[in-house]
Amino acid sequence: MRIALVHAVPMAMAPVAAAFDAFWPEAERINLLDDSLSVDRQRAGALTPAIAARIAALAEYAKACSANGILYTCSAFGEAIEAVARASAIPVLKPNEAMFDEALATGRRIAMLATFPPSVAGMEAEFRAQAGASGAAVTTICVPDAMSAAQCGDMATHNALLAEAARRLDAQGCDAVMLAQFSMAPARDAVQAAVRCSVLTSPGSAVRKLKRLLS
Repeated sequence: MRIALVHAVPMAMAPVAAAFDAFWPEAERINLLDDSLSVDRQRAGALTPAIAARIAALAEYAKACSANGILYTCSAFGEAIEAVARASAIPVLKPNEAMFDEALATGRRIAMLATFPPSVAGMEAEFRAQAGASGAAVTTICVPDAMSAAQCGDMATHNALLAEAARRLDAQGCDAVMLAQFSMAPARDAVQAAVRCSVLTSPGSAVRKLKRLLS
């Protein structure tokens, strides 16, 4: 079983590899990286038609590589990925849809930690759409300094900043905390130590869902 992993930041690659090692080690993985996507998305301030076309082109390349499924690992391209999924004969997953499902199964008070500001509004909209009439709500704290630390290789500071933010969410009461970006997965243990509820990562949830769909 061959899975294409489409990345817009190099930092997402190791966390999703770890999730496959943990939950689906027998799956073959190919990695497609265009790290100009996140730069161009941030500069544009919106998901432009040109960026959406690049997201679609990466899916076509993955299919040409005989991929059985495609997982995008950057959370700032939701609508473009949805368009790819609608036109695809193979499973195509947005980064966070599986994590949203798992979070909604825990209750209605959901919290989210993020590190990439351009992704927040789109992710909140996707969460509300997925929650439907369940009454679930999401509270988000974005910690861009944590991403800056990770980009410098300082994962200790990245994890500590997210744990500090998680304590604020825990004080408000929540049924689950979601880590929005794939690159945040290494902070899971630190965040879990700071809260009383379950902590979900997008790589772990996505790999589990892909395995269910394709096994």
